[in-house]
Amino acid sequence: MCGFVGIFGPEGSDVAPEIYEGLLAVQHRGQDAAGITTFTNAFHVRKGAGLVADVFDNAAMQMLRGNLGVGHVRYPTVGGGSSEDAQPFHHTYPLGVAMAHNGNVTNYVELTQDRFLNRGTRLNSTCDVELILWVFQDALARRLRVSDRITADDVFAAVAVVHEKVRGAYSVVATIADEGMVAFRDPFGIKPMVWGEKEVAGGRSWMCASESVVLDVNGYQRTREIGAGEAVFIDRHRALHQRRVTERAHRPCIFEYVYFARPDSFLDDVSVYKARRRFGEALAVQWMAGAHPGPDVVIPIPDSARDAAIAFADAIGVPYRDGFVKNRYIGRTFIMPNQQARNLSVRRKLNPIKLEFEGKHVLLLDDSIVRGTTSRRIVAMARDAGAREVSFAVTSPPLIAPCPYGIDMASKREFVATDRTHEEIARFLGADRVVYLEREAMNTAVRAGNPKLDGFCNACFTGDYPTGDMSVERLQNLEGEREQHGARTSVGH
Repeated sequence: MCGFVGIFGPEGSDVAPEIYEGLLAVQHRGQDAAGITTFTNAFHVRKGAGLVADVFDNAAMQMLRGNLGVGHVRYPTVGGGSSEDAQPFHHTYPLGVAMAHNGNVTNYVELTQDRFLNRGTRLNSTCDVELILWVFQDALARRLRVSDRITADDVFAAVAVVHEKVRGAYSVVATIADEGMVAFRDPFGIKPMVWGEKEVAGGRSWMCASESVVLDVNGYQRTREIGAGEAVFIDRHRALHQRRVTERAHRPCIFEYVYFARPDSFLDDVSVYKARRRFGEALAVQWMAGAHPGPDVVIPIPDSARDAAIAFADAIGVPYRDGFVKNRYIGRTFIMPNQQARNLSVRRKLNPIKLEFEGKHVLLLDDSIVRGTTSRRIVAMARDAGAREVSFAVTSPPLIAPCPYGIDMASKREFVATDRTHEEIARFLGADRVVYLEREAMNTAVRAGNPKLDGFCNACFTGDYPTGDMSVERLQNLEGEREQHGARTSVGH
C-alpha cells in the first residue's frame, strides 16, 4: 500500500505544489518515504525518508519546476527501507520516463533473472517500480526504432508488455518527457486508481492518483474510471486516449474499503464512507441475529472504524461514544515497519476515557484483526479502565491468508485467526466474545455503491488469489525472499 499522484498541466505551469498537496492527502498510505519528480528540459528530483512535510522544504519546491510530474509516498512491509528505494524512479535513455506505483510484483525475482534483463541492464534498487519502469521503457524503445515519435498505440503496446511480463497487483502513473502522461492498472484492477481533470489558466490539467481525495483537495473533478487492464494516455497534443489493453475480470481489493482508504474518497465509483456505514449496518444485523447480550455502549477503535461503529450503534439502539483519545502524531500501527514498533506505539497512540468504560458492557468495534497484538492491548486497556464486560466486533471476516499484492501479511503464522475458533480468538484477545462480519455481507456492502462490481479480491480472507498464479509454494518463496532480503522495500508498495 502506497500513494501516488501524477499531473500533466498546461505549458508553463508548475505542478509540484499540487503534487505536494496530493501527497499530504494520501500520507496515510505511506509514512516511510516521499518523493516528487518533475520535468522541464530535464528531470528534477527530490525524494527521501520521512513524511511529506519533512522531505520537501521551500528550496526543494522551487527546484521542482515543470508541467509534468509524479509524486509518491511509500509504505514498506519489510524492514525500515532506505531512501535509495524511495519513488518515483526515472530513466533518461532511450526515453525519459518517470514512474510511481502502488502494488507488488510477485515475480520480481524471476524477472530480474530473466535474460531480457541480463543484456547488460542493471537495476539501481530493489524497488518493484524500477522493474516495471524498465519493462515499460524497453518496450517503448523497441517501438521507437521504427518511428520518430511515440504514438498512443506505442504506449498501449508497452503497457501490454508490462501486463504480459509483470505479475501481481499494481497501479502505475508515468510521465514521458516531451510526450505526455500515462496511467494504467494491472489486468485485474486490484489496486485503486482515480482520474480527474480541471480547467486552469492556460488550458486543461489532468491528474491521476491513488484516491479521489487527492483530486478533491486540488479542485479536480473525477471524470473517468480506469478499469482493470485499462490505460489512459494524454499525448503531447493534449489529446486523451483510453484503451482496455488486457481483458480480465475486475477484482478490486476489498481491504481498501475496510481499512486503507480515507472515508472521503471514492474508489471505483464507491464512496468509502458509505461502504463503511453499510459494514456497520450489516454487522448489526448479525449481532442481533446472534442473540448476544446487549452492550451499554459502542466504542470504535479510531479512526477507520468510526463510521461503521456509528451505523452499528444506531442499528441496535445503543449509545455511541468516542472512548479512546487518539494521539494524532503517531502513525498507523498496521503499517509500522516491524512488530516491535507496533507494540510500542499502541499505548502512545490511544488512551481511554475511563468514564465511558467504568462498570459497563463495552462493545469495541474495529475494521480488522491481523496479528491480534494491538487488539489484545486495547481490550486490556478497556478492562483496566473499568469495563465489566468487553465484546469485540469486526467489520470484516477473519484474516487467514497472506497477501502477495502489497499488504503486510507475510505469513500465516502471524494471523490470530489461524486454526482458532471465534471463541478461541476471544480468549486470546481477553474479550468475552468476538463477532466478525460475514464475507458475502462485506462484499454486498461495497457492491451496493456500484452494482457493476461483480467481484472483489478477497484473497486475505479466503486464500483464493484472483491472478491465478499464486500457490502455497510461491507464497513460501515470497516469504523466504522477505526473510532473506529484509531491506527490500518494494514489497507492499
